[in-house]
Amino acid sequence: MPEFEWQFTLVLLTNGIMIGLMYALIALGFVLIYKATDAINFAQGEFVMFAGFLAAVAAEIAGMPFWLSSLLAIGGMVALGFGLERVVLRPLIGRPVIAVVMATIGLAAVLRGTAVMAFGAGTRAIVMPVSDEPFELGPVMLPPVQLVGAGVSLVFLALFTWFFLKSRIGIAMRAVADSQQVAMAMGINVRRYFALAWAMAGIVSALGGVVWGTMLGVDNQLALVGLKVFPVVILGGLDSIMGAVIGGLIVGVVENFAAGYLDPYVGGGTKDFAPYVLMILVLMIRPEGMFGRRRIERV
Repeated sequence: MPEFEWQFTLVLLTNGIMIGLMYALIALGFVLIYKATDAINFAQGEFVMFAGFLAAVAAEIAGMPFWLSSLLAIGGMVALGFGLERVVLRPLIGRPVIAVVMATIGLAAVLRGTAVMAFGAGTRAIVMPVSDEPFELGPVMLPPVQLVGAGVSLVFLALFTWFFLKSRIGIAMRAVADSQQVAMAMGINVRRYFALAWAMAGIVSALGGVVWGTMLGVDNQLALVGLKVFPVVILGGLDSIMGAVIGGLIVGVVENFAAGYLDPYVGGGTKDFAPYVLMILVLMIRPEGMFGRRRIERV
């Protein structure tokens, strides 16, 4: 392969890894909710959008510095997570999983409409205090925003992995996900861990909203990032943090390679559906995902 081809491939691969790590951060929100409630949160993209609006408005209107507006977004999403769990989701404890799923679909619509009414339909900017000069690594030019986003993703993915594997609270949350009735019989306060899971998902959403809002700008279309992340959690497995990381890397690389090698021949658009094609292929072979836990139920 000519040298130019190798360099082009390396650029696509590196950018795909950076984007994939940022996908994995948002995918972690899906995993957190699924681990605690055994249900999929279809409002995860709207959580990211809402957090981005909080950070952007705080910086634009209140004149807060980047770090303070980011903390405000994190605090706001934690409060939102606690509030939604208390008012909407707590009455659904012990109900069929489909009830929680339908509730999150309704939350997605409510959050999208509320964000437009409260913050407007225009695009707002989040300015991260980093240089605009790309970091040169041989033939690869890495934008500082992507480097920061990938670094934040790595740190929090590692923290949450430790949390679920080693901490008493994380183990209790996994027990709640396995069976709410059994967990309650063992003395675990299911309501408390439900609330904690949604608050943690709010933290992840806030980080994702700030990172992706810096890259794309913040408007109601930012919620579509949640749909782009959906193949990530299906590929990796809904209950696996490691799966979210691997799935994010795969989707990020596949998107970039599709855009670099296929789009010039078909006129564009392949990066948008290539991850879903891969998701369908994986579901045909391993429905629980690459790292998901296989469940055997007696029927």
